Amino acid sequence: MAERGSLKFEDFLPTMAEKMGGEGLMKELCNGFRLLVDESRGVITFESLKRKASSVLGLVGLRDEEVMGMIEEGDVDGDGVLNEMEFCVLMFRLSPGLMEQSELLLEEALECEFNDKL
Repeated sequence: MAERGSLKFEDFLPTMAEKMGGEGLMKELCNGFRLLVDESRGVITFESLKRKASSVLGLVGLRDEEVMGMIEEGDVDGDGVLNEMEFCVLMFRLSPGLMEQSELLLEEALECEFNDKL
């Protein structure tokens, strides 16, 4: 279990990837995104993450700086929110075990996508 500041983080993504495969894991990450999204904007905002952090994630008592840090960590395009792709990439980056397996998962997902188009 890794510790980030005062938060503890256990990396379950490699186990999920092993059991579900690349496509299944991506679907679950997208489901996770939808749990945190601001429904009116279609992205994860500071407000939606702060509001849902305790009820959905069980992270009680997060300071505003911690919530903003989560957004900033994944905000690739600098718009102050997380879109679905940024969220999924962030989840991969935060999973050391999954980063080791990411090439295999990417190949599997691309192969599934390619086979679906044939």
